[in-house]
Amino acid sequence: MTVTHIKNVNLATMTGVQNDTLAVETNTELWLQGDKIVGIGPQQDHDFVHTETVDAQGMWCLPGFIDCHTHLVYGGSRAGEFQQRLSGVSYQQISEQGGGIKSTVAATRQLDEQALLDTAIRRTARLTEEGVTTVEIKSGYGLDKDTEKRMLTVAARIPDHLPVNVQRTYLGAHALPEEYKGDSDRYIDYVCDTMMPYIAQHNLATAVDVFCESVGFSLAQTRRVFEAAHRYDLHVKIHAEQLSDSKGARLAAEFGALSVDHIEYLHEEDISAIADAGSVAVLLPGAFYFLKETQLPPIAGLRSHKVPMAIATDMNPGTSPISSILTCANMACIQFGLTIEESLRGITVNAARALDLPLKGQLAVGFDADLCLWNIDSPADLIYEINGFRPAAKWLGGKRVL
Repeated sequence: MTVTHIKNVNLATMTGVQNDTLAVETNTELWLQGDKIVGIGPQQDHDFVHTETVDAQGMWCLPGFIDCHTHLVYGGSRAGEFQQRLSGVSYQQISEQGGGIKSTVAATRQLDEQALLDTAIRRTARLTEEGVTTVEIKSGYGLDKDTEKRMLTVAARIPDHLPVNVQRTYLGAHALPEEYKGDSDRYIDYVCDTMMPYIAQHNLATAVDVFCESVGFSLAQTRRVFEAAHRYDLHVKIHAEQLSDSKGARLAAEFGALSVDHIEYLHEEDISAIADAGSVAVLLPGAFYFLKETQLPPIAGLRSHKVPMAIATDMNPGTSPISSILTCANMACIQFGLTIEESLRGITVNAARALDLPLKGQLAVGFDADLCLWNIDSPADLIYEINGFRPAAKWLGGKRVL
């Protein structure tokens, strides 16, 4: 089997559990075989017969970036709503008027699989061009069996067209569809009793998400979804504390959630529960920016409890139409006060943890060979200069794709 030898390379390995280090190794060597990293260090330390050598000429190698929270499969545009918000109409008001998620549901239901795939490829391509090698994609703009299945099927097809891994999440409890208007409990029955077993039987997703919020679903309804997810061996995630302190994050921690996402209104007293559960706090600065929010997530509390912090684009048509993971990483530093180290770990190792991908997000022996070479002076350049860099080379599963 061919061994790839990358020499004269600087590594930001992201190893270890501390959020304040990139675990740098300079002027070293990296060895890939099959789809794994099989060695780090000089050749004499390894018994390899390599057939391909890449001279990195002092460039930096980082793990492939991971966008652990997106909604990038959808139909239509919400540019009109963007104009409304610029005129002072709130997100809640737009939702109450039949806009928001519901308008995207209507547009998505009208598109066939190929039309959805074409637009999803365009959005995902922007991410992959910037060094993303793994992306999580949620459903939730169908809210019926056929469209939810179509969205998740489209997500699975994206790697046939682009060099990227895809993780799929079922977000049936995203909004209340019109056909269930006034009867949200009956819709949750449908999510738990009809959709969840179907999702599990056909392996359409590995996790289940809920929008637990005043304009979404209640704490009691969220609990029901999580209970059903556990019955079908699906991980749980949550959109929580974006607009109010609903205690959704604490509930998610009770169920061992992979991640709690948004969490601007997360109360300090609930952080210990998240830490004890091992859940990742996923910060979504794109939505914070786009909605002109002012309530900051409790970064100091997350730090003091050593909760891993991930960063994602939240790419979606209404509140974060952003296809740039590095822009969001910069926003997390400027808006939320993260350090460069926290930000880069947030789109690598901690993002991998948010998706239960223990062999991604780090450069270490035995880990997946998803990585990029960057022609930069230091890793900080990637966060500092917005839209300034693209990978010089990329490997996905040990195969060079750039």
